[in-house]
Amino acid sequence: MYVPTRILFGAGELNNLHSQRMPGRKALIVISKGKSARENGYLARTEEQLKLDGIETVVFDKVEANPLKSTVMAGGAFARENGCDFIVALGGGSCIDAAKAIAVMAANDGDYWDYVSGGTGKGKVMAHKPIPVVAITTTAGTGSETDPWAVVTHEVNHEKIGIGNDDMFPFLAVVDPELMTSVPPKLTAYQGFDALFHSVEGYVSKGFNLMSDMYALTAIENISRNLPRAVKNGKDIAARERVAFGNTLSGLVESVGLCTSQHSLEHAMSAFHQDLPHGAGLIMISKAYFTHLIDKHVCDDRFVRMAKAMGMEDAKEPMDFITMLAKLQEDCGVSDIKMSDYGIKPDEFETMAKNAKDTMGFLFMCDRSEISVGESAAIYEESYK
Repeated sequence: MYVPTRILFGAGELNNLHSQRMPGRKALIVISKGKSARENGYLARTEEQLKLDGIETVVFDKVEANPLKSTVMAGGAFARENGCDFIVALGGGSCIDAAKAIAVMAANDGDYWDYVSGGTGKGKVMAHKPIPVVAITTTAGTGSETDPWAVVTHEVNHEKIGIGNDDMFPFLAVVDPELMTSVPPKLTAYQGFDALFHSVEGYVSKGFNLMSDMYALTAIENISRNLPRAVKNGKDIAARERVAFGNTLSGLVESVGLCTSQHSLEHAMSAFHQDLPHGAGLIMISKAYFTHLIDKHVCDDRFVRMAKAMGMEDAKEPMDFITMLAKLQEDCGVSDIKMSDYGIKPDEFETMAKNAKDTMGFLFMCDRSEISVGESAAIYEESYK
């Protein structure tokens, strides 16, 4: 187990950033191209905290909801031009992922896809360690603040691929639920389900172990039992804290365990449909995907155990998990989201299924039962509406 990230967790912890040792003296603050970081005062507060510690800052505000390779390349160049020796990621999982990738390109030459394995990536070894990243998460969605992974989309080749190594763990993570109270209900739900599925996938993958099981079950319990409250009332700081805790644990699951091909299948969807939120795509295919695993009887006892963690104390059948998953989606108001709303058409299913295997085939290797391209297309078809 190697998770070197120092974590500040709890409401108000952003106010303690200035008291932490920083990994450099000039920071590139990476935020999304939206307005939330500025309008909610999070950027100004972060700049002030860094200023108290004598840190110079410049801002890069170009990151998309699904970060693009071109943006990563621009960010790396911007960091070099401004002499930044570390990065502060202020935002959700996409922002933190982009910051990790920018950190790679701030320290290395060539194209980002040179260092990507899978698809058209060249799989080169980085000549230099990425510059350090401080991750301040404003959402509870990916756990990227406590794992080494960065997922980026090659917008020309329609490839959405994650890379990571020991040098890409954030140096410091700030998980402050107060920063999450401004997230709208739908996005709260999408992000929460993304975090949930990291742990669900980790629990049913063949990479499970005692440590990942402990993190995963605790995350599943905290997220599933508190996400509806956070969706209903974004200011419910107790619910936000529990969901954020589950999210952070899900990042640890990503660090000591494995995801499964559900993530590959969604990455293919959003690789072709840039506006599709990652969490929404996962929700769309989740019931069909996990029903497929249950029908294969890959780990019946684990699905029962997850149903109990989600609140069905008398769960006895693997499909009880699907019952609880469907209830959670209904309680969070996301049971009716449609592929067709994002322009996805049935004639794309085979293409997306092949893309998923070609670009992130290593996650298919984490499944307990091999899922073919045809079965993947069938999961899309079963999920379509």
